[in-house]
Amino acid sequence: MSDLETQLQALQAEATAAIAAVTDLDALEQERIAVLGKKGKLSQILRGMGKLSAEERPRIGALANEIKEDIQARLEQTKIKLETAAIAAQLAQETLDVTMPGVSRPIGRVHPLNSIIDRVIEIFTGLGYSVAEGYEMESDYYNFEALNTPPDHPARDMQDTFYLPDGNLLRTHTSSVQIRHMENHEPPLRIIAPGRVYRRDTVDATHSAVFHQIEILAIDKNLTFTDLKGTLKEFVRQMFGEELPMLFRASYFPFTEPSAEVDVQWEGRWLEVLGCGMVDPNVLKAVGYDPEEYTGFAAGLGVERFAMVLHHIDDIRRLYASDLRFLSQF
Repeated sequence: MSDLETQLQALQAEATAAIAAVTDLDALEQERIAVLGKKGKLSQILRGMGKLSAEERPRIGALANEIKEDIQARLEQTKIKLETAAIAAQLAQETLDVTMPGVSRPIGRVHPLNSIIDRVIEIFTGLGYSVAEGYEMESDYYNFEALNTPPDHPARDMQDTFYLPDGNLLRTHTSSVQIRHMENHEPPLRIIAPGRVYRRDTVDATHSAVFHQIEILAIDKNLTFTDLKGTLKEFVRQMFGEELPMLFRASYFPFTEPSAEVDVQWEGRWLEVLGCGMVDPNVLKAVGYDPEEYTGFAAGLGVERFAMVLHHIDDIRRLYASDLRFLSQF
């Protein structure tokens, strides 16, 4: 046996033992480089091939290839084994015990005001209305003048307004949305305008300086007060879940004529729930509609009012206190 043959067999035995002792992939890669790399032990042994006779070279070359293939096979087998073990360890580490109790977190609830707004929108969109939105900061023109309320009109005393230093104001109703919408759309139209409104009011159990309104507006040819009554009757039926006695009381709003307050008999007593009326011809003229051709009706309701009635809430301030003990009931 030649010296190269002895070295090759010794390398094979040494590499086999070293590979068997490896415990991680990094050490396995270092062993591969040390044995089979360009500057590895096998390359160093094969440098002596030049000293062999022509008869010995094929035999030693074949032996070297055989030993190289054996070492490569052992490296590959060990690599697969270590990778499988690593995956198994990772899975074991990440495994969840599904029998353990989970971490409980409170489920979010819809705020009672949002639930009323969502319900009203659902009812009126089902009747063919679309939702319109506008600005909470408004000009005097859109909040009052275009709604048939000139500067000296006594109706302004009905709504104590927050005026801003720049001459604008915080809207006192969402009727201003109707004016802006009519300016940019031709009739026929049917819209509802939900939103936050502001009035200088003393806060108590039934009043707030910031509250929410929803305005309803329909403009078309030949609309009458009967259409308004039928629409509101259907709205009340869906909102309260049953047919309720309704009473239309004559009232006054500068932007509707005739005007009415609507009462419903709920749980044995009469409750005022909204205001309504036929759109005043002056309002139609202000937006460029011909009152001889088109008529319309409008209605407005307070969201807080409906929330307090339907949920038997005794104090409007509970709706704004963010008390989880109160809100978790809904």
